[in-house]
Amino acid sequence: MLGPGAISRDFVAGLQSSAYGTLHAVGSSSAERAAAFAAEHGAAASGTYDEVLARDDVDAVYIGTVHTTHADLAIRALEAGKAVLCEKPASPTADEVERILAAAVRAQRPFLEAFKTRFGPFAAAVNDLVSGGELGAVQRVEAAFGFAAGSREGRLFDPALAGGAILDVGCYPVALAVQLAGAAGEPIDSPVVGAVEADLVSGVDGSATADVEFGGLIAPVATSVVRQLPGSALVRFSEGEVFLPDAWGERAASASTLIVRRGGDERVIEVPVVQPMAAEADALSLALAEERLQVPEMPWAHTRAIARVLTDWRAAALAG
Repeated sequence: MLGPGAISRDFVAGLQSSAYGTLHAVGSSSAERAAAFAAEHGAAASGTYDEVLARDDVDAVYIGTVHTTHADLAIRALEAGKAVLCEKPASPTADEVERILAAAVRAQRPFLEAFKTRFGPFAAAVNDLVSGGELGAVQRVEAAFGFAAGSREGRLFDPALAGGAILDVGCYPVALAVQLAGAAGEPIDSPVVGAVEADLVSGVDGSATADVEFGGLIAPVATSVVRQLPGSALVRFSEGEVFLPDAWGERAASASTLIVRRGGDERVIEVPVVQPMAAEADALSLALAEERLQVPEMPWAHTRAIARVLTDWRAAALAG
């Protein structure tokens, strides 16, 4: 583990449900912080980032640091021969994401952007409804993710740390749109971002909206770190719609409910819940064991598409 912060605590808790992963070492910019986290969570080793990356008994790393450090740490880890599970977003800009993926190719080690919503029966059920054709062609997804932060301080409101809503939680509606477009066979390599509106707070995007297009799929998306937004999504098809009342799930449990509407009929689909952080960790472990660079639930083409949208959306939002 690189970065003993708040989300890393959630990841460690999830890792206990993992079939293949074991927390073995903790790295930090502060060796003292790393040692304290390792002692608290039962890791055998700790040290600075470089000390952990130099260890032969570490196969993979989870990066849970602030956005602006992701690219550097991911590349250093890949060059050290480690598989990398990097907390979303992979990096604040599409150019930095390309640097990471190029390093993964050079090192021949897997890289996975940690979108927990991509793993488990819920994501598979969404994909099946899109690709199965039961409701016709997917045309539109309306999705939002926002919350009211307790203060206007810290990384969320720090421009130097790429704070703001778009990168922190706006990435989830974007990732869902990319998932749906991919399942529908729509092109995802040249997304169009328009109709951007944003409210700036402390120099970052406190709230923002946009319309994103992937071929024939249109995705109005909204995000905020200053007010609560519905955590739901509505997927519209040519012959019906699917409502996702809890589109993003929780860090400890994936979403489980889909409501399918067609004509005057409505049916509820309930799928099993998984520990999503454990699932993404296991997906990386399997990719490493099977000598694959990518994970099918979150392929690099999707990471690239998400990065492109986030880069364009954020640039337009901050430009006013």
